[in-house]
Amino acid sequence: MRRVLVCGGAGCVSSGCAAVRDALLARVAEASPAGVEVVVTGCIGACALGPLVLVEPEDVLYCRVRPDDAREIVESHLVGGRVVERLAWRDAEGRVCPTLADIPFFARQVKLVLRNCGRIDPEDVDEYLERGGYRALEEVVTRWTPARVIEAVEAAGLRGRGGAGFPTARKWEFARREPERPKYVVCNADEGDPGAFMDRSVLEGDPHSVLEGLAIAGYAIGAEKGFVYVRAEYPLALSRLEIALAQAYERGLLGRRLFGTDFNFDVEVRVGAGAFVCGEETALLASLEGRRGMPRPRPPFPARSGYLGHPTVINNVETLANVPLIIREGPEKFASLGTEKSRGTKVFALAGKINLTGLVEVPMGTTLREIIFDIGGGIPGGKRFKAAQTGGPSGGCIPAQFLDVPVDYESLAGLGSIMGSGGLIVLDEDTCMVDVARFFLQFTRDESCGKCPPCREGIPQMLAILDRIVAGRGRETDLEDLERLGRFIKLTALCGLGQTAPNPVLSTLRYFRSEYEAHIFRQECPAAVCRSLTSFVVDRAECMGCGACTRVCPAGAISGRVKEPHEIDQEKCIRCGQCRTVCAFSAVHQVPGRAVAVATGGSGHGSH
Repeated sequence: MRRVLVCGGAGCVSSGCAAVRDALLARVAEASPAGVEVVVTGCIGACALGPLVLVEPEDVLYCRVRPDDAREIVESHLVGGRVVERLAWRDAEGRVCPTLADIPFFARQVKLVLRNCGRIDPEDVDEYLERGGYRALEEVVTRWTPARVIEAVEAAGLRGRGGAGFPTARKWEFARREPERPKYVVCNADEGDPGAFMDRSVLEGDPHSVLEGLAIAGYAIGAEKGFVYVRAEYPLALSRLEIALAQAYERGLLGRRLFGTDFNFDVEVRVGAGAFVCGEETALLASLEGRRGMPRPRPPFPARSGYLGHPTVINNVETLANVPLIIREGPEKFASLGTEKSRGTKVFALAGKINLTGLVEVPMGTTLREIIFDIGGGIPGGKRFKAAQTGGPSGGCIPAQFLDVPVDYESLAGLGSIMGSGGLIVLDEDTCMVDVARFFLQFTRDESCGKCPPCREGIPQMLAILDRIVAGRGRETDLEDLERLGRFIKLTALCGLGQTAPNPVLSTLRYFRSEYEAHIFRQECPAAVCRSLTSFVVDRAECMGCGACTRVCPAGAISGRVKEPHEIDQEKCIRCGQCRTVCAFSAVHQVPGRAVAVATGGSGHGSH
């Protein structure tokens, strides 16, 4: 049996995988090759090269497939047995790498959480069952005690994959010991970090693994009800989750008297409006109860007083997806991966200035260099790596000098960042670190629930300082004020999101202080990003005198005769950038500082 797997993750859906599937189905029906099945799966991983098509059992991967390519794939590969090389992966030297084993992006990964993503039809429970699905749940409810389940999770060393990495077994044990009934388990699928798509991809590609993990968690703590809290911005994940839920009930895998035992377990899906703060446990619970999503002081912790005041365990998608594998294959396999304090693997969403954006899973302790260069293919255009931003708005920026530091909870915390849910945004030499800090602080300001004064008042004050710096009005005392405010908010904000909000600012101050000083003291943005501190100049050697820039300049700052080099009057220029946008010859350059003369050739950098 040959399976033609069409990536149906959200990224490939947006790039036209449905049309590719339809074309493959039509060509297969026309050619009638023996034993061929076309299946739509979840995310295969290499999102930058979609739509992706994977042919099993050879594991030949085709990239950027279009509907017109279907005939050649069917006739050449499925019928003739010849790989379509023009659609196959090529390495940096242009060599064809037809199979996953040949491709570093895939060959260097270790997939536990993503074991089924891109390999099964997420809307067919039989495919999950054929790969061992729900065997772990059957094993624990028919043969194990709740205490034994928790012992196995503890032996594996599983830590929560949604933030600070709290030990999962310890959280479960706290709730198990509570005498109060009923108890609840909640899957936190409210993934809100900019650039993060790990949990969404797992729900899209392997929803049953999450439901099975949730049920096992319920059995372990004595809960008979679970919730999956999903943000409304994930329509595909939500659709596949609801299909999986209906199938699990139909097969008796959820509901009453599971596997002939006295254990009952029901799951309900709740859709959140997308507030970032609802990723915080107590705010999520408030939203789950129908109230405004705002955090509350702790203790009591949710394990003692959570949903409706009852003991509640909250784990994120990735944490729960690990649980069935730990039970089915034993905790030793999971514990053998990673570092002493950070066991197992971690899923990262690679985004930003990197050649291969996508979803990757690697053992804890893998270095940033391996993730970004060996797996992610490095930085586009030969640019220099500048920093990696981990942990989203709650994380920090890690500079190039720490590329070889192992990525685990302790190492990242020591660098002033966090693991978070797994977003990893790569920044190159053209990035302004002051502007990056400002972006994340703007996000946190907009998403703050406003309940506590440190977050409600402190973050806007920090943002006002950053706004002033990038506008060229920075003061000598600004850096000290930013650090003082940041430390105060970290110590006094009500919830974890507020306490970590200053991290992007504090980490960039720690590692890129010279960029802040250039903005303030030299009135210059070294990366030529902040428009108030840069200038637009014309390289006379490249300008063809077409007049396009003159026609779009709203300030009338550009002059020059047709077919002769043009000039920009820096006194009139409002730095809108329209001239650079329309220049077909790349003759307009944005350069650091406030230029007072025009570039005269070659570099495109004018006098300042």
